[in-house]
Amino acid sequence: MHGLIGFGSGIYAVDSGYTGPDVAAIHLIEEGGRAALVDTGNNESLRYVLAALAETGLTPASVDYVLLTHIHLDHAGGAGAFMQAFPNAKLVVHPRGARHMIEPSKLFAGVSAVYGPERARALYGELVPVPAGRIVEATDGLELDLAGRTIRVFDTPGHARHHVCYFDTCSRAFFTGDTFGLSYRTLDVAGRPSIFPTTTPVQFEPDAMHASVARMEAEQPTAMYLTHYAQVQDVPRLAADLHRLIDAHVAIAERHVAAGANRKAAIEADIWTLVGEEAQRQGWTVPEAEWRRILALDVELNAQGLDVWLETRDRA
Repeated sequence: MHGLIGFGSGIYAVDSGYTGPDVAAIHLIEEGGRAALVDTGNNESLRYVLAALAETGLTPASVDYVLLTHIHLDHAGGAGAFMQAFPNAKLVVHPRGARHMIEPSKLFAGVSAVYGPERARALYGELVPVPAGRIVEATDGLELDLAGRTIRVFDTPGHARHHVCYFDTCSRAFFTGDTFGLSYRTLDVAGRPSIFPTTTPVQFEPDAMHASVARMEAEQPTAMYLTHYAQVQDVPRLAADLHRLIDAHVAIAERHVAAGANRKAAIEADIWTLVGEEAQRQGWTVPEAEWRRILALDVELNAQGLDVWLETRDRA
């Protein structure tokens, strides 16, 4: 599916098509005939967003903001292409990420180190630079005006130091990127979502992630809109699970701190054990082969991130 899912209050999710259906959502916020988009997927995602705008009666000229939660390319790979398509838009991005939107070569080199050059190019294509004059730095507390609707920036490190979340004061909901974890709709049980943290390389910091989640909890949000994937409610329960699972990931990493060359593989095996325990705790109804397929890339990246975290923590 690549059409709109409407949640009320002018908020929609558009499937970006990134690596398959129901993996990564781009969120559309509409107010008074003006629009903001949260995250971009990759270059190929643009066509789905253009179709979604047309379905709501909006045009490319209606887009005032492209809001990046952070610059990992499943969230920001299409930013340059989006800015070419939306002539009136400003790109809003963490100050640490702005220079990489202007000159994305180091960003692509970094993702190539994680995925390998061929896979990175297949996933993201050519990254399009964004002119510096069209960038707004997303500093903590910045308020953006969308046709009278206020969207506030929260600096939320933990997944990455260049991560922000956006609080929509109209719906009192957050657009959380990866800071509030992953929650795939296929794993819902009778409409009840599960949550799982994302500790991907290279800037996972557990204390910061706990603090960012707690800071958002304190606003008593009505919902969280996750890039992976779309709306979740029952925020207090999910936040408690997220805190618990962040600690579980840290415990796994510390258990293998001296594992040497086999450390990443040992961490990954233990994360799969944790996922199996969570499947039982949450009562997932999909077969094990299916939840392994859904979470395969996330588990691999979480293990890489924990391995890197141990290295950087030990050097500090």
